Amino acid sequence: MSKRFFSLLPLAFAAALPACAGEYAVLTNGFRIHVERHQTAGSSVRLYSQDGVTEMPASSVAAFEAEDYTAPPAPLVPPKVDAALPVTDARTLVRDAARRTGLPPALVESVARIESALRPEAVSPKGALGVMQLMPATAGALAADPHNTAQNIDAGARLLRELLLKYDGDVVKALSAYNAGPGAVDRYQGMPPYAETRDYVDKVIRTYVKTGAK
Repeated sequence: MSKRFFSLLPLAFAAALPACAGEYAVLTNGFRIHVERHQTAGSSVRLYSQDGVTEMPASSVAAFEAEDYTAPPAPLVPPKVDAALPVTDARTLVRDAARRTGLPPALVESVARIESALRPEAVSPKGALGVMQLMPATAGALAADPHNTAQNIDAGARLLRELLLKYDGDVVKALSAYNAGPGAVDRYQGMPPYAETRDYVDKVIRTYVKTGAK
């Protein structure tokens, strides 16, 4: 994970902690983040990786699973898509799309904010379009018009859901794949060593944690 994703604690403090096997921190919404170890400190929990440590409310973490734990498959429930979505403000459309796809609205909104700052007119240097910054080919595969704000947002939420299912709820892998593509995540068996992707995942998760991971 990116060093920017973590607020680094003093090295002497970190070195004093006992070593333990890798594990997954399971958030209260079912998402999983891979860490080397954790430590509970009052109402907070510290998650350690090889690059540092991040701190979040203990109430945001439901459980910790051993690295070799195999999560049960998530039920594949096709999302209900309204072909005539009302075009209102982008934030409302983002949260509505999240609810239709069964994702936490705060997570989808965090992705949208980092992707485009919720701007329907946003176009990246690589040609990604709209609030969820979909490439035309990706939008086409999702049967969406990327220039239509409602369809763009709905397709982006569906894509994020598919990636979370693909990676068994591992939010870091899913976000990495949203940014760099599943091929890169599969090739590196996790977050690829791309500065852009590391920075992207860092920003999305920081934004999400600030909302209370609701």
